[in-house]
Amino acid sequence: MKKSILILFSLIITTSFVFAQNAIKGIVKGNNGITLPRATVKVRGTNEKVIADDNGAFTIETKQTPPFYIQVSSIGYKPQDFQILKLQETPIDLVLVEDALLDEIVVTSRRRSEVLQDVPIPITVIGGQAAENSGAFNVNRLKELVPSVQLYASNARNTTLNIRGLGSTFGLTNDGIDPGVGFYVDGVYHARPAATSTDFLDIEQIEVIRGPQGTLFGKNTTAGAFNITTTKPTQTPSAKVEVSVGNYNFIQAKTSVSGGLAKNLAAKISISGTQRDGTIWNTREERRYSGQNNLGFKSQLYYTPSDKLKILLSGDVSIQHPAGYPLVIAGVTTTERSAYRQYARIVSDLGYQQPKIDPFSREINTNTPWRHNQSIGGISLNVDYKIGNGTLTSTTAWRFWNWDPTNDRDFSELAALTKSQGNSRHDQYSQEVRYAGNITDKLSGVIGVFALSQNLKGLDQTEEVGKDQWRFVQTGNTGSQALYSTPGLLDGFGIKTNSTIKSLSTAVFAQVDWEFLTNFHVLPGLRFTYDKKDVDYNRTTYGGLQTTDAALLALKAAVYANQQFVTSTENNNLSGNLTISYRPNINLNIYGTFSTAYKPVGVNVGGLPTTSTGEADLSLAVVKPEYVQHYELGLKTRPIKGALLNVTAFNTDIKDYQTNVQSPQLGVNRGYLSNAEKVNVKGLEIDGTYQLERFLTLNAAVAYLDGKYVKFTNAPLPLEETGHTELVNGVATQVAFKDASGGRLPGISKWNVSGGAEFSVPGNLATRSGRYFVASDASYRSTYSSNPTPSSVLNVQGYGLVNARLGFKSDKVSIFVWSRNIGNRNYYEQLQAAAGNSGLYAGVLGDPRTYGATFRYSF
Repeated sequence: MKKSILILFSLIITTSFVFAQNAIKGIVKGNNGITLPRATVKVRGTNEKVIADDNGAFTIETKQTPPFYIQVSSIGYKPQDFQILKLQETPIDLVLVEDALLDEIVVTSRRRSEVLQDVPIPITVIGGQAAENSGAFNVNRLKELVPSVQLYASNARNTTLNIRGLGSTFGLTNDGIDPGVGFYVDGVYHARPAATSTDFLDIEQIEVIRGPQGTLFGKNTTAGAFNITTTKPTQTPSAKVEVSVGNYNFIQAKTSVSGGLAKNLAAKISISGTQRDGTIWNTREERRYSGQNNLGFKSQLYYTPSDKLKILLSGDVSIQHPAGYPLVIAGVTTTERSAYRQYARIVSDLGYQQPKIDPFSREINTNTPWRHNQSIGGISLNVDYKIGNGTLTSTTAWRFWNWDPTNDRDFSELAALTKSQGNSRHDQYSQEVRYAGNITDKLSGVIGVFALSQNLKGLDQTEEVGKDQWRFVQTGNTGSQALYSTPGLLDGFGIKTNSTIKSLSTAVFAQVDWEFLTNFHVLPGLRFTYDKKDVDYNRTTYGGLQTTDAALLALKAAVYANQQFVTSTENNNLSGNLTISYRPNINLNIYGTFSTAYKPVGVNVGGLPTTSTGEADLSLAVVKPEYVQHYELGLKTRPIKGALLNVTAFNTDIKDYQTNVQSPQLGVNRGYLSNAEKVNVKGLEIDGTYQLERFLTLNAAVAYLDGKYVKFTNAPLPLEETGHTELVNGVATQVAFKDASGGRLPGISKWNVSGGAEFSVPGNLATRSGRYFVASDASYRSTYSSNPTPSSVLNVQGYGLVNARLGFKSDKVSIFVWSRNIGNRNYYEQLQAAAGNSGLYAGVLGDPRTYGATFRYSF
């Protein structure tokens, strides 16, 4: 009996202990001391939570015994964990810090944390959440938010990423040229433009830096840089889920899980998937193209053994198997060739109907399937170690890119240029070591070394023609040219190319910021760069009619011929910049910059034009480097509370501008690189933002850009002038080039405008406090040239786009509906001539109106 009573007594004591409630009282305040109404207070690791009252006061009951954590969050403030070490009767004050306001945005573009308005560089900052809210889930869509950014892509490989119209060649990509816009993610340089097509994962902030920045970044950045940072793992367990659905069967899902694995060691895993039906219908195949099928994965380990040492190990991979991205026939123009060689006559002679010129019906009838599969990813190790008043950083990385495409390059049902497959494999290894920080109270800076090794292989890259190609290359129906109609002569005739570019780029760079007088800063910088490229190019023909007839073999060789060359080139350069900045107070920053910059020597691996003897013109195998002189004046202001207004004027001169040339020769239908003697781009940029508490946010930006060839005496003929003849020594001679001096550069709109507004009010969704919001953003680009040489037909007309969203957001939950291109505007992103320059041209279409809904939940 006594034993039973003892057991019962023990059970009562145990039960009382298990169900005992500890009460915690507190008041939630902002960092200005004002109480925050309706904040959420939760005991970490449990479902125990309460909502603070209108005076910020709360009482929460918990079964936990100290020590434990409570999580506090409120819209507009950074969520924070507070450790409870002991229970007390008096209420505790819990202070939250506001999210960064407009004038408090911190950037790392100078390799250390600084307030945006204090940095004498034109920078546009876009928060990761803001980018995704606008529908910009990859870099391609950011161009609508930043007027000075131009990004044009017919697929992931053929991507042009420019800032102020400079950076990369416009049009088809040639792998032998380096980009002039640096693209960095967590300090790692991404060499291939295909990186811009991958979906964002855990983006914290995107900094778009305009103008040359070679003294701050490892790789040459003659036009600017994208500096992207992602969120790091946290010891506090957390997770988030996001799902979006929309028309065209669009579905996108993202999830991220983070937490501590051991003391000072945290991990995070993130996954994203995007799928959407295509927007272009192939009537022949009865299938849709221009869709999306993306899968992304990223993992991180973050080790912080002390306040001085931080180690981040990251790995990521993105796999994309979309329905390919075809171009649609946009028009046919008359060239200066004979009537026999006009596109309409050729099509008629082959027995086909004339092509349907209705690009915005979004229909094609190509007879070769389009495919643009790629995988891209890598591993990086970032080590930060505080030494003195600065940080020593080492960033080591390996990245890869696999490209597996198929294109129908005649853009039609004809069996002409039936196949174009630029299969590639790219590996890069990079190492950067730099020290950045304060040397004295008046002197700060950065010094670093950088090395990048690349191995880019073209793997059996294929160009193949079909049974109809003979009529496109035939110049007449008499003499030897009549033999082009020999049955089977060009059927299945093509080339396979294997090429290798091995490149090495090394650099030493440094920049300091010296306050030589009160509020006056001088910022000199220097960079020494060494570049070396080794090329092995081998192209062999296959297929077509097997014959020993010399006349037929000569006709085949005029279409495709074997080509092989090996070349090596190297170059070094010393460049630098000097900036003077005057900051009399926190509301004004005036600066002026002069800088020189350099883009490395280029090489051609897309096939070379031939000489009169039919041999490859090796004088074009190597392309001279670009040399840049840049002047800039800037003004950064805070005119009133909550507002920023920045103005930048600039002038950029480039000697030996590297440009892409489209040759009428079929064997170089990818184009080849050449130099324009000199180009100039000048402009004015104005951007402003205004934030009224949490109720209203406004932003607007305008950029005026004027880009011209100052001197380009050997430019390729535009499409409509193909076949042009001039008198040479009294003889009418067909020419392939012209003087394009004074003509405008491709891809540059004179006027680029963007703006947006968001209005929100506090409210509740069920039991959750948050804000209801309505937001919209709009952009406009005026007409721009879409051809290396100005053309009367290859111009993209100006267009404007409007996007909108409406919904509810809180610290944990967001739900909203959205629409992009809400006016369903028809527009081109790019126009290009078909290979062979017979008069046909095609276009890359912008997306039609899309709409859907997004749900996010964090816990």
